[in-house]
Amino acid sequence: MDEWALAHYGGRVPTLPSGDIQPHRFREVAESFGDDADRYARARPDYPTAMIDRIVAAAPGPDVLDVGCGTGIAARQFQAAGCRVLGVEPDARMAEVATDVRVEVSAIETWDPAGRTFDAVVAGQAWHWVDPVAGAAKAAEALRPGGLLAVFWNVFLPPQEVADAFAEVYRKAAPDLPFTPWATSAFDAYTSMFAKAEDGIRAAGAFGEPERWRTDWARPYTRDEWLEQVPTHGGHSRFLPDKQTEILTGLGAALDDLGGGFTMGYATVAVAASAHR
Repeated sequence: MDEWALAHYGGRVPTLPSGDIQPHRFREVAESFGDDADRYARARPDYPTAMIDRIVAAAPGPDVLDVGCGTGIAARQFQAAGCRVLGVEPDARMAEVATDVRVEVSAIETWDPAGRTFDAVVAGQAWHWVDPVAGAAKAAEALRPGGLLAVFWNVFLPPQEVADAFAEVYRKAAPDLPFTPWATSAFDAYTSMFAKAEDGIRAAGAFGEPERWRTDWARPYTRDEWLEQVPTHGGHSRFLPDKQTEILTGLGAALDDLGGGFTMGYATVAVAASAHR
């Protein structure tokens, strides 16, 4: 599922021209995740340890700035890997839940590093809500020479039978959407966001050529675990309550038909580049 697109259309914001994918312009959607920050902290998946370790190994030191740190999911993983982490998060409700992470409440574009510098600037599942050029420029300002900018996303790779069953639920419950979630490849949709991140890094003029790093992994979900996560996906909180209930009921029935659970495949993709020395 193209999560940002569901937020875009579920939120009934104006349609963007084809190919002009700029979710960072819709700050009110980006900040809707804090409507249920506790659920977000409980239900959202971590990132694969192999990707965290690769980022840590590529950074020249342990000081990490986590952009759009949310409830601290990635920040805690970097802390567990031995890093010192400062989070920057625009939604105070999300930051309040990140109790074991130092967080400053601000959008990264307007955040003041106040002379502080870091060995890595990272962003998990958040960089598409950041202006790609202004964000990269601020990252360059906050990085030490040779420091690493690494922005990454978990992308759903569901089994086909699961994708088909979920798509049918959305067709029935939300037939007015101009697209059907789960009906097409989420990876194809996210590819445009990877490209936007790369273009922003190049435009900032302060980094080497960006690279893409991919780690594939999988996680099993019970019926209840998946239904707990669904309301945290972009745009679901912006559906009317009866529509949310209809979607969750339909997904629950579909999962019952599939045996009560499934294993979700994931591709975690990072766009990474080192600051000029």
